[in-house]
Amino acid sequence: MQNLLHNLNPEQLAAVTLPPQNALILAGAGSGKTRVLTTRIAWLIQTGQVSPAGVLAVTFTNKAAKEMLTRLSTMLPINTRGMWIGTFHGLCNRLLRTHYKDAALPQTFQILDSQDQLSMIKRLLKANNIDDEKFPPKQVMYFINNNKDQGLRASQVEAYDALERKLVELYQLYDDQCQREGVVDFAELLLRTYELLSRNEPLRQHYQQRFRHILVDEFQDTNNLQYAWLKLMAGHGSPYGGALFAVGDDDQSIYAFRGANVGNMQAFESEFRVQNLIKLEQNYRSHGHILDAANMLIANNSRRLGKNLRTDAGHGEPVRVYEASSDLQEAQWIIEEAKSLIAEGALRREIAILYRSNAQSRVIEHALFSAGMPYHVYGGLRYFQRAEVKHAIAYLQLMDNPHNDSAFLRVVNFPARGIGARSIEQLQNAAATYNCSLYAAVPYMVGKAGSSLAAFTKLIEGVRFETQQLALPELVKITLDSSGLLQHYANEKEGADRVENLEQMVSAATQFVSEEGFGQGAPAHLGPQASAAAGAQVVVADGVEIIDADAPLATVMSPLSAFLSHASLEAGDNQAQEGQDALQLMTVHSAKGLEFDNVFITGLEEGLFPHESSSKEEGGVEEERRLMYVAITRARKRLYMAFCQTRMLHGQTRYNMKSRFFDELPEESLKWLTARVQQNNWFSTGSRKSAWDEMPSVPSADNRLAARMNERSGASGGWRIGESVAHAKFGEGVIVNLEGSGANCRAQINFGSFGMKVLDLSVAKLERL
Repeated sequence: MQNLLHNLNPEQLAAVTLPPQNALILAGAGSGKTRVLTTRIAWLIQTGQVSPAGVLAVTFTNKAAKEMLTRLSTMLPINTRGMWIGTFHGLCNRLLRTHYKDAALPQTFQILDSQDQLSMIKRLLKANNIDDEKFPPKQVMYFINNNKDQGLRASQVEAYDALERKLVELYQLYDDQCQREGVVDFAELLLRTYELLSRNEPLRQHYQQRFRHILVDEFQDTNNLQYAWLKLMAGHGSPYGGALFAVGDDDQSIYAFRGANVGNMQAFESEFRVQNLIKLEQNYRSHGHILDAANMLIANNSRRLGKNLRTDAGHGEPVRVYEASSDLQEAQWIIEEAKSLIAEGALRREIAILYRSNAQSRVIEHALFSAGMPYHVYGGLRYFQRAEVKHAIAYLQLMDNPHNDSAFLRVVNFPARGIGARSIEQLQNAAATYNCSLYAAVPYMVGKAGSSLAAFTKLIEGVRFETQQLALPELVKITLDSSGLLQHYANEKEGADRVENLEQMVSAATQFVSEEGFGQGAPAHLGPQASAAAGAQVVVADGVEIIDADAPLATVMSPLSAFLSHASLEAGDNQAQEGQDALQLMTVHSAKGLEFDNVFITGLEEGLFPHESSSKEEGGVEEERRLMYVAITRARKRLYMAFCQTRMLHGQTRYNMKSRFFDELPEESLKWLTARVQQNNWFSTGSRKSAWDEMPSVPSADNRLAARMNERSGASGGWRIGESVAHAKFGEGVIVNLEGSGANCRAQINFGSFGMKVLDLSVAKLERL
């Protein structure tokens, strides 16, 4: 027994050896919660308080479940194979397989993954002659799953309008079809188990008496139905109740968009009358300055159970803060700092670059690719490998070469336009008969298939004609809109990230033509026939014109062709192989549960982090603050934070103010690598100053830029860039740009949570602060 408990700190020891009562363990980042959970199970078994069959342990990932089982098998000489340790879905599947008759399921019921579920819904809509534009399959799927996650069947959903009533009807039709086919989706596994235990008292009592000890990991990530399921299994309010040992961190609850309810922790403490609340605050991961930043930041959240991380590792390096003039400069700074770390002996895989939005990765990936630094996008794909981006690239490939069969097949029916597999098969037969491309074979098609295919080629031809004289960024913008891709993903409930990624392609195109010397106004379709005029050397050999191999891209390829080649190279070359020492790129959401020696948090600007949508949602800013807390606590030794004055997102240049989170960090833990230029006046409680008041007296590029910008103030009625103002509707903000003069003067103003607004100064009633 002594071996199990050695090297536990006092709080861990107290948690592991608690009496068999309901307990809540607040496990801070890096505090050894997996060790506590596993040791608790081993100690209960070793001391004879429970048999291996009497333990129910719930995790959120299969990886976590396997890790617990592996650790247990090394701690005790027991066979862990039959133990009930797994995810919510895995455990529910096990229970339903055992009691399939009581659950009204066939013995061989099958589980639908998300793609299978979507396919079934598409078949359902088609069979019932439902317009899939009015009722997009993915929206129907989200409606069904969200209601199941709330524990609601179709008959229990309150519909407030005709649209919702139709969705409820489709939910019922879907449930009926699943029952006929003997299949269940992931949400159904949990709901069906909950319903079974709710109505079958003998079965419920059997499991309540069997599992006297229930342990739950990542409790802050439970949704309403999962919490209700746990209450049933634990026998809450019944004489058969066991002990529920919940481990979680309300400060790391960042999955509200998936239905997670951080309030379940406080509800559990109240409803189960928890007397044993233990805080694991000893951090074994990070140095002191990093933890001080995390503690001071998260203290600004009001709805939390409260804890303070500490370490014995010393203060360590201060948190380095860098203000870049642009996102390109931010990316270059990251590369230079990463090179310095590597020169000091750091492994590339111990350097993580975190961002709030997937769309931010494009500029960073491009800079890393250009610098020849291997990198790996964790928990996701490289920018040009993402499905929505590949769809857009396919449309652009057809703009450049309509006879590209691969591109044609990828998007001929995406977004859906009624062109099915049978039509494609007929088209492929025609192409083989006439020995031509699929695109060229379309005129040979007849009937409904011929009409649908002709409409697609007409779309391609129309965009090609419309964009013939337009620059690459404009061509990309029109293609994204005309193809229907933007509208398609905008209609998806969780399609916002995909829309951002698509819009970011306009920025990618803008940057590309600039870097390769095409010029911003060069027509995208301008081909190599103009190369001689553009300055390339043309050599004639055996009657064939050969363009100089050393000529720049701008002289040998059209902007569109060059951009498509660039996209393919970035997607395919320099790919970090499994196990290769490469920099790690990921969103902050993907970083949860991971740790690295060196961490860069990028894009710390108002509207980006915290995200602009957070101000519109109840508790949204607090969730963003928890996300920032997660980002900070990923770092072991060195933490870097960066923000930009300007950033190109979705094809538009944004003028940014630094994130409010900087005002919530301890000054003594920060080391500013650039002059302190910006200040978010509307988030501070001290004296009000202009954003430019604290500029250093030493001339710098930023100072000179500000001086040039403020030259306009004389023609703008005395208003000047950097001045703090107040507006009746939008609140307090800072002028970031001025244009026009006199009665035609307009100001671009950053209003923080309300975003960037352009106001006519002769009309807007602004107040100087």
